Amino acid sequence: MAAVTAGAVLAAAVGGGVAAAAPPAPDQRSTATVLQDGLDDLHALGVSGAQGVVRDGGRVTKARSGVADVDTGAPMPVDGYFRIGSETKTFVSVVVLQLVGEGRIRLDDPIERWLPGVIDGNGNDGRHVTVRQVLQHTSGLYDPTGDLDALQSADEFLAHRFDRYTEAQLVAMAIRHPPLFPAGTHWSYSNTNYLVAGMLIERVTGHLWHTEVRSRILRPLRLTHTFYPGDRPTLPQPHAEAYQQFAPGEPLVDTTVFNPTVAASAGGLVSTTTDLARFWQALGRGQLLRPGQLAELHRTVLAETVQGVRPGIAYGLGIMWIPNRCGGYWAHFGDMPGVSTLNAVSPDGRRSTVFYRATVLADPDRASAVMQREMALLDDLICD
Repeated sequence: MAAVTAGAVLAAAVGGGVAAAAPPAPDQRSTATVLQDGLDDLHALGVSGAQGVVRDGGRVTKARSGVADVDTGAPMPVDGYFRIGSETKTFVSVVVLQLVGEGRIRLDDPIERWLPGVIDGNGNDGRHVTVRQVLQHTSGLYDPTGDLDALQSADEFLAHRFDRYTEAQLVAMAIRHPPLFPAGTHWSYSNTNYLVAGMLIERVTGHLWHTEVRSRILRPLRLTHTFYPGDRPTLPQPHAEAYQQFAPGEPLVDTTVFNPTVAASAGGLVSTTTDLARFWQALGRGQLLRPGQLAELHRTVLAETVQGVRPGIAYGLGIMWIPNRCGGYWAHFGDMPGVSTLNAVSPDGRRSTVFYRATVLADPDRASAVMQREMALLDDLICD
């Protein structure tokens, strides 16, 4: 989903383009300096504003660069609210895995058992798609992003930004298309998978997916600045304005006010970098899942369609494995119109970092340069 998925964020770096100048080696630079330099570089590359945080054990480092509003010049908030996009998927996956740990559902259950008739037609068959395949993006289900009016152009965004969707409606849009491949044979990122997962949580528990996220994750971890806004198109204060370039050469469009039901359980949560860094640290430390379910979370397959970003990127159950010079880290990136967030957590959960930028560019060279600098920044912060 060009403006909603982590897959789109990664894809921005594929295909070459002019790379940003390589930052100096971290050497003895402090975490604060590495973070600040990276965010300043993103601002210099055309991002209106960026903000980030690093947690190392209990030590917290924050930084910001650029402006929250290009018209007023107001500074970026130190820890503002933003739409986290596909990082929502990790929260949803954790809930499903908790249900697995409670014996209420099995990863190898066919979707048809729980959602009869939802995946049916045009070659789609829920009898042959499992819960595991949905969480791992090996289901073959089509991603309907290209069918969503609000994501097609600046004019369409302004005309359709308040459109409301349900998970069932979005899944039905996807089922109009044949599957990309037989379930379990390949990997392809699709928001449909996590829309199905959201519906699955409701069927198993009797509660909406975001209600279960709140009771099982947000409250226990005291993540008081993370929530699902539903139909509410605005963000609480403080926040930065979000700016989307819909096509190369076009001006930036303010996309801050937007109905997030277009992403729902695939990408609709709002949070802050502080909350997200605490979530990733808790997940990495095993605070949210039993050992068996944590092992399932980390069972990966090759993420075939994003190998151009970095060879060896793999996908577990709602989580990515990104190899790097110090081994690798767990992550899940996210996109919504005008905002992109990236994160990393060390394998032991000790160190986590999250940052976001409030501009999404369509010019391929500039978008590639931004993504390459972001990946380098994640490496520097997690390997420090």
